[in-house]
Amino acid sequence: MRLYNNYGGIFDLATMTNDLQRINEQMAEPGFWSNQSSAQQVIARKQVLERELTRWTTLDRRDQDLQTLLELIKAENAEGELGEITQEIVSLEDELARIRTQMLLSGDKDINDAIVSFHPGAGGTESQDWAEMLMRMYVRWAERRGLRTNTVDLIQGDEAGIKSATVSIGGDYAYGYLKGEAGVHRLVRISPYDSNKRRHTSFASVFVYPEIEEGVDVTIDEKDLRIDTFRASGAGGQHINKTSSAIRITHIPTNIVVQCQNERSQHKNKSAAMKVLHARLYTREQEKQEQEMQAFVGEKKDIAWGHQLRSYVYQPYQLVKDHRTNLEVGNIEAVLNGNLDPFIEAYLAKCADHTTP
Repeated sequence: MRLYNNYGGIFDLATMTNDLQRINEQMAEPGFWSNQSSAQQVIARKQVLERELTRWTTLDRRDQDLQTLLELIKAENAEGELGEITQEIVSLEDELARIRTQMLLSGDKDINDAIVSFHPGAGGTESQDWAEMLMRMYVRWAERRGLRTNTVDLIQGDEAGIKSATVSIGGDYAYGYLKGEAGVHRLVRISPYDSNKRRHTSFASVFVYPEIEEGVDVTIDEKDLRIDTFRASGAGGQHINKTSSAIRITHIPTNIVVQCQNERSQHKNKSAAMKVLHARLYTREQEKQEQEMQAFVGEKKDIAWGHQLRSYVYQPYQLVKDHRTNLEVGNIEAVLNGNLDPFIEAYLAKCADHTTP
C-alpha cells in the first residue's frame, strides 16, 4: 500500500515508521535542544508523521475489515448485510477523497494554522459590507470542516460591515487549503445601501498567512518593536471597552503594524498580535525570496487591484466564477455559506498540474 505524507513524497508504512524511529533517536541525542529552531522543526515533522501513520493505519485496518466482512457475506449468502457495508464503503471513499486533496499540499507550511485578514476596497459602506460577508464565508467554511476559528482583531465599519478584520483558523492543513484564497474578491449586486436600487461592484482583499511558532523560521528582536496600548472600540462588554487592554505592535525595521483588541487581557492580546506579526514577517521573507527568484529567471506576474481571483455575481444573474480555474457555481448563497471546497480543490489541482514534470 503506497501512502503519502506531508513531505512531498509517497512512502509505505514501513518507510514512514522508520523515519519516525530515526527522529526519536535524533531527539534522544545529547545537544538536541542546543538549537531551538532546528529542534522545533524536527518536532513539527515528528507530529506530522505520527498523525499520518495513525490515519493511514486506521484506514488500512478499516479496509481489511471490509474485505473480511465481504468474504463472510459471500460465504454465508447474507446479502441483507450489504446496506451497512455500503455505508462504510462510502465513508471510506469520502475520507480517501479528502486525503487525495491533502496530497496536493506539500508546501513546508501547508499543515500550519492560518491567519486570514480582510480589508475592504474603495466604496465605503458597500465594500465594508462585502468584506464582512467574506469573513463570514470563510468562518463558515472552517466550521463545516471542523476547524477552530478565533477573531484576533475586528474594526467595525461606520454604518455597516468592517474596516478590517483578522481571523485565526486552526487545524491541520488550514493554511494549505486557504493559501490560494489570497487576493481580490469582486461582488456585483443591487446595493442594499442605494435608495435607487442600482447595481454596484465592490472589491475586498483577503490576505492569508501561515501561523508560525515563535522561534521557528522568524526571529524577532524585542528592541525592534514598539508596543502601544489603547482602549478597544466596538462591541465587547464593559471591561473590554473601559481598560487599555488592546495592543498595537509596530515592527520598526519593516514598519509592519499589527493589533489585537478582542481578548479581555492585555497579555492575551499581545500574544495574539505577536502570532500575527510572526506570520506576516515569515510571509514577507518568502515573498522577498520569490521576487528574487522571479527576477533571476525573468518571470513577471501582473498582480493588480483589478485582477480579482473570483467574482460573485447576484445581478443580472447568479454566478460565482473563479478566474484562475474557470470553475463556475450557480448557487451563490451556498458558496457564501461556506461551500468553498470545489474552488479550493480546483485551484490546488491546477497548481499540481503546472508543477508536474
